[in-house]
Amino acid sequence: RHHGAAGTPLWPPGGAAPPPPPPDPAEPPAGRPAPAPGGSLLSRVGSAEWNLLTDEATWSGELYQILGLDPARPALTLDELPSLILDEDRPKLTAMLTDCLVDARPIDGEFRVVRPDSTLRTVHMMGEPVLGADGGTTSMWAVLRDVSELRRTQQTVRETRDSLHREHRREQTEHRIAAELQEAVLPPWRGSLRLPHQGPPALDLAAHRLPAAKSTPIGGDWYDALELSDGQTLLSVGDLTGQGVSLASGMAMLLGSVRGMAMAGTDPGHLLTMLNQLLDTTVQPALGSAVCCRYRPETRTLVWAQAGHPAPLLYREGTGCLLNAPDGVLLGASSGAVYGQSVVTLEPGDLLLLHTDGLMSGHSRTAAADRLLSLAPRFGAARTAQDCVRTVVEEFGGAGREDDACVLVAKVTA
Repeated sequence: RHHGAAGTPLWPPGGAAPPPPPPDPAEPPAGRPAPAPGGSLLSRVGSAEWNLLTDEATWSGELYQILGLDPARPALTLDELPSLILDEDRPKLTAMLTDCLVDARPIDGEFRVVRPDSTLRTVHMMGEPVLGADGGTTSMWAVLRDVSELRRTQQTVRETRDSLHREHRREQTEHRIAAELQEAVLPPWRGSLRLPHQGPPALDLAAHRLPAAKSTPIGGDWYDALELSDGQTLLSVGDLTGQGVSLASGMAMLLGSVRGMAMAGTDPGHLLTMLNQLLDTTVQPALGSAVCCRYRPETRTLVWAQAGHPAPLLYREGTGCLLNAPDGVLLGASSGAVYGQSVVTLEPGDLLLLHTDGLMSGHSRTAAADRLLSLAPRFGAARTAQDCVRTVVEEFGGAGREDDACVLVAKVTA
């Protein structure tokens, strides 16, 4: 038994040079100097030859380095080589060697080596048998490459990809649940809102939710219209901070509270005061904005309050104006905040438009109001509230939308 000088790959005499090892992304491009010897290509590629006639083994110095063995020791024979291999990989190595020595098949496979310091290295082995004059195998040569870092990198990439896939599926599930919960809580997104009137309807109502153009988490924009037990009508729009299932559940809690207090006869100003206290005591703090209106058909009066939200717009005879807003800060922003309210008398044919901030995301409220007020002539020519909503969607529902928004239109019919 003997071993070659360190750094000198040994090929079978008279045999063809072995094929190049598989590409490694860690190799420097052609023409560029290799890294320092400690991390060089040669330190990761070793060669070996086993003479079956003399039972001699010849290893390059790099192979000793890869396997963590002392170069002063004799090279291991093919019978001794499996002692370095991880138990579960030994059958793979045995099968490769048998195919090479018995059936003259080339070797191309990987196995894990347990070094004397108990560290594991993954080694890729390529080799071929050398045949004698009688066609029998006389020796075998091989190139062994340490691909441990490459395989670890590939494993990290796989784990990262799998983690991203799991996160994507989780987000999809959460988005679906949030969307279903939001649909269950809000009135229909499209079409006229038909309330169970006891007599002729005093208001023609329509609403629409404009989703963001991009695939974004479910937003907190909401609207509501509810006929109350005393014949009055609740109209409200708002926005709640947050995203996902927690936002949808918070919206359900908020809308339930608004409806409950309105059914109990609470006026809009006091209703928002109570709603602010409710948000202030929730486990997950949240901020919200809202407009809450109570329409009294017998006097055609609108009592309304706002909490840090754009004021309603009133359209009459082809012109429009922004209602003067009573005092009101964002919901959840200040403990003990008190909300004022205003009263407006409406006339038959008047149109009231409520919307959320997302209608013109990235623009000031003044710009949004000016653009909405410019639609007054078209609203004046519209026959129904639903026609007015279609006009808003045509103007604001383009492909470049960055945020969700809601719009609610109420037209006085009597």
